Amino acid sequence: MIELRELTADKHEVAERFWQFFLHDLSEFRDSHPDEHGAFKRRHLEPYLVDDPDRVAYLVYGPSGPIGLSFVYGLTGDVRRFDQFFIVRSQRGGGVGRAAAEATVARFPGTWEVGFQNENPRAARFWRRLAADIGTNVEERLQPVPDKPHIPDDVILSFDVDAA
Repeated sequence: MIELRELTADKHEVAERFWQFFLHDLSEFRDSHPDEHGAFKRRHLEPYLVDDPDRVAYLVYGPSGPIGLSFVYGLTGDVRRFDQFFIVRSQRGGGVGRAAAEATVARFPGTWEVGFQNENPRAARFWRRLAADIGTNVEERLQPVPDKPHIPDDVILSFDVDAA
């Protein structure tokens, strides 16, 4: 149903487009705004466009082509973290996102964290259900959003996944 392909230099433009879609979706919950050129900030994308043993970026492919991204950091430490995860709206709700998230986690068993906003009910349901179904030792905590004290705290969900 889906395939994860590690991001390569020849696909940076695809990742950059998905990045804009991702931040557009989040803008509803994060009080984010595009700049004077109509683009959202790239600063959190940049680390995934260079080689770094602590990070990996995947493009998610479906039968018709690219449909999202899955960015992970913490590969050299004890906790892996979904940094950014995005599936285009037309592909949501049919199990594609779940398959992509499970495929990502399966590559790096161990302790995982993901942040999301309770104000984004679809994301909150998605991550809580995924953690409950595939993880153990599931825990949640709240964390303030850096430089945005006026918006609600992020939820940080942690869970453990054993090797298959």
